Amino acid sequence: MKISKQLMFLAVFLVSTLPTLAEGKPKLTLDEFFNSVDYPAIAISPDGNSVVIATERADWDQQIFRHDLWLYHDDGKAGSLIQLTQSGHDTEPKWSPDGRWIAFLSERKPSSEKDPDSDDDKSKKDKADKADTSQIYVISPTGGEAIPLTQGEEEVHAFSWSADSRTLYFATRNPWTKVQKDEYKKQWKDVVQYRTAERGDTLFALDFAAALASHAAAPAKLPEKDGSEADKDSDLTPGARPLATSPLRIDDLVTSPDGSKLAFVTNSINQRQEKTEDVEIYALDLTRMGAGDSPATAGAKNNPPPTQPRQLTHNHAVEGSLRWANDNRHIFFTVEVGDVTGPYRDLQPHLYWVDSDHPDSEPAPFEQWSKDFPGTVDHFAVAADQVLASARIGTEVPMYSATQPTKPLHKLNGWDGTYAILSAAAHSPRVAFVYSSLQKPPEVYLAENPDQLDQARPITSLNHLFTERDLPQGKPYRWHADDGTTIEGMLIYPPGIDPQAPPKHLPLFTFIHGGPADADGNRFEADWYEWSRLAATNGWLVFEPNYRGSTGYGDKFLEQIVPQIVSRPGKDILEGVDALIKDGIADPDHLTIGGYSYGGYMTNWLITQTTRFKAAVTGAGAVEHVGNWGNDDTTLDDAYFLGGRPWEAPQRYHDEAAIFQIDKVRTPTHMSAGADDIRVAVLEDYLLEHALYSLGIPNALLIFPGEGHSLSKNPWHGKIKVREELNWLQKYGGVP
Repeated sequence: MKISKQLMFLAVFLVSTLPTLAEGKPKLTLDEFFNSVDYPAIAISPDGNSVVIATERADWDQQIFRHDLWLYHDDGKAGSLIQLTQSGHDTEPKWSPDGRWIAFLSERKPSSEKDPDSDDDKSKKDKADKADTSQIYVISPTGGEAIPLTQGEEEVHAFSWSADSRTLYFATRNPWTKVQKDEYKKQWKDVVQYRTAERGDTLFALDFAAALASHAAAPAKLPEKDGSEADKDSDLTPGARPLATSPLRIDDLVTSPDGSKLAFVTNSINQRQEKTEDVEIYALDLTRMGAGDSPATAGAKNNPPPTQPRQLTHNHAVEGSLRWANDNRHIFFTVEVGDVTGPYRDLQPHLYWVDSDHPDSEPAPFEQWSKDFPGTVDHFAVAADQVLASARIGTEVPMYSATQPTKPLHKLNGWDGTYAILSAAAHSPRVAFVYSSLQKPPEVYLAENPDQLDQARPITSLNHLFTERDLPQGKPYRWHADDGTTIEGMLIYPPGIDPQAPPKHLPLFTFIHGGPADADGNRFEADWYEWSRLAATNGWLVFEPNYRGSTGYGDKFLEQIVPQIVSRPGKDILEGVDALIKDGIADPDHLTIGGYSYGGYMTNWLITQTTRFKAAVTGAGAVEHVGNWGNDDTTLDDAYFLGGRPWEAPQRYHDEAAIFQIDKVRTPTHMSAGADDIRVAVLEDYLLEHALYSLGIPNALLIFPGEGHSLSKNPWHGKIKVREELNWLQKYGGVP
C-alpha cells in the first residue's frame, strides 16, 4: 500500500504536535467550576455487584441543589451506570440485606399532591406546610417508580432495615393527632415557644410487605380528609408500630447483623450542641418485643412499648457514624467533638467501639481502635474480617485496615490523594469509595478487594470535564513557628506552573480553612466554600495553612489552639506568610487573605494584626465571642477553646476578639453571610460591616436569603459569592 507524501507529512505533524495540544488545555471557567458533582453517599449491594450513588449538583433553572440517586451494575462482563431517581430530593440510600430493594429519604411531594391545587388559601397553606418533609421511599434496583412507605408532617430522622429485609425501623418526632395540632394552633397562633414546646422521638417498626400491599391497594389520589375519626392520627404512618420513645431526637439508626438489636445516637431536639449528655449511644433489644413474626407485627397496636432502650455511653463527647461489628455485640462509632475518656476536650476524630452486651448495672466498656495512630479517622466501613478506614496524616488521606482494636492501622496499597466515603459489601470482598487528588476530580471507584485499591476502576465520570481543563498543581509546604513547631500547608500554583520549579515572587492569596478541626491537603474540591483552584486559575498562588488546631498532626497539635482561639493560629499563619516571602516564593507587595466560618474568624482577626494584606474576603466569621457563644449551635467547643463561658473567662473573650482592635484595620474587606445562619449569626457580619463603614475602610457585604451557615439552598448564592470575592481580590490585590 502506498502512502502519499502529504499524508506522511500530516502524520508526522500530528505526532509532533500532540504534546502541544495536551499542554494547550483551556483553563477552568467560573461556570464550569460550579457545575461540579458531589457524591455525599454511596452504598454497595450485599453481593458487591451494584453500587447506589447519591449525587448533588446545581440546578440553575430551579435554583436548587438536586439530590438524585444513580445505580452502577456490574453483570460480570461490563458495568453500566444509570440514573435511578430524578425527583431532585433523594438522599441516604440503603440496600435491603437481601439486595432486592433500595430505601432512601426523599422530600419529594407524594403523587396525591401533584394534581391542580385548590384556589382555597387554607389548602395552599396546608400544602406549603408539608413541603420539605423527609419520608422513606423504596425503589427496585431494576428500576420503576419509587414507592412511599411513610407519611405525615413529621420528617423521618433516621431509618434502618431489619436483617431479614421484612421490617423497616424509623424514628420521627412524637406524632400528634389532628386534634392536638388544632388545639395548639388555637392557643399559640404563630408564637414560638422556645424549648418548652419541644418533644422527643418515637421509634417505629413498619412491616415492609404490608406497606407495599397497602400502597398497591391505595387509589391514585386519596380523598380529602373531613376531620373524621380516621383523621385523628394524621401524622401516623398506617401500620407503623411504636417500639420505644426518647425524650431526645433519634439519629443514626443501625440494626445488628443478626437482627436482634437496634442501636442509635440521640441528639438535642433543636440539634444545638449545648450539653454532651444529649448525645449518647443507646441499644434496643428486639428479642423482647413480644410474640409475633417481627417487631413490626408483635403485640397489639395500642400497647405501650414492651421495653425501653438501654443507654450505653455516659461521656463528654458527641458520638456519630454508628456501625455494628460482625460479632453482633460491639458498636463502632467516631467522635465529632469532645472526649470519651474524661472531661470535655476536643480531640481528633478517632475510631471506637462499645460493648452492647455488658450488664445494665455497669457502664458499658468502650475501646479506641489503633490508639497510637497520630492522625484522624475521617470515614470507615466494616468489612467481613476487618475494618477499613480513610485516615488523615498531614496532607494525605490514605486507606487503612485493622483487624483488632489493639493492632495498628495497616496502610493499604493505594494512590496518593484522598480516600473519602467508603462502603464494603456484606457478602463480597469488593469495596466502593470516593477518591480525589489535586488534579483528579472526585469520582466513585470500585475495587475487587481492599488489597487492590491501586487497581480500582472508576464507575462514575460525572466530573470528567475537569480532566479536560488545565488544572492548577500543588505541593505541601512547611515552616517553623516561633516556638519551634513545624507547621504544614498546601501551595496551589496557577495553571502552567510546575510546583517543582516555580517562578519567584508570585502574588499570594492566603486561604484559611474552617473548622478549625479540619485540614487542607491532596484532594480536589470545587464549591462555594473551597475555591482555591479557581483562585489559582485567576493568577494567585494559593497558600492553605494547616495551623494549630488542624487535624492530621496529632491531638497535642490540635489542642494547642486552647485557650488562644485566634492569636495562636494567627501567629502560625503570619509566620507561614513570612517564610514564603523569605524563600522568595511570595510577592510581599501582592498579599491577600480570606476564609469562611472559622477561616472567617481568622481573616477578621489577622486584618487587625497587620496591614500588609491588600484585600480580604471573609464569610460567616465572628468578630467577638460573647454574642457568638449565645447564638452558636455548637457552644461546647466555643467555651472550651476560650477556657470557659463568658463570665468565667471575660478577659480572654475580650483579648481574642477582633472587634476590640478593629481600629487597626486598613484592609479593604468583602463579607458574605447566610441570613438564617445560627452557627455564626449574621449579626457578626453586620457588626463587622458597621465597624469598617464607620472607619471609612472600603467594604462590601452580601447577605444570602434563606441560607444557613452552609450555602446549600440556592446554587446561585455560592456562585455569586465566589464571583464577587475574585473580583474583590483583583480590584484591591491586583494580580500583575
